[in-house]
Amino acid sequence: MTQTIPSRMQFNIQTDDTLTWNVEPLMHEIRHALKNLLEQQQSSVIDLRSLPLAPGEEQKILELLGRGEVSANLDALGDSEVYETTYPGVWLVTHFNDNDDIVGRFIEVTTIPEILMSQQPDITDAHERLVNLLETESLSEQ
Repeated sequence: MTQTIPSRMQFNIQTDDTLTWNVEPLMHEIRHALKNLLEQQQSSVIDLRSLPLAPGEEQKILELLGRGEVSANLDALGDSEVYETTYPGVWLVTHFNDNDDIVGRFIEVTTIPEILMSQQPDITDAHERLVNLLETESLSEQ
């Protein structure tokens, strides 16, 4: 049995600013997710930190998506930054720990990221507090 041994190995190494092997397929995945949002009202989440991205690829994806007009900063169980990219419906959600290290980064293809949506128990509490305020305080005297 004869076994062929390659004379040299090839490595895919990013040497310039061109798209790498992982960036273009991910951009296509975002495009497909946006189409699903349009046609079926189906939201999608892509966990960037779970993907085998080479050095520089995550930054390249962020550059390609850009930063749009809508953003929010949250302080709930740690800091989070949310912004819509230059592609409406495509959001970047980044979570930080106490040392400002990124602990999670997600691309959400949706009308509004879930983290920005008010939760039912919070809405119930808000209603009860407003009822209490209006029953116990005279707002016209303030």
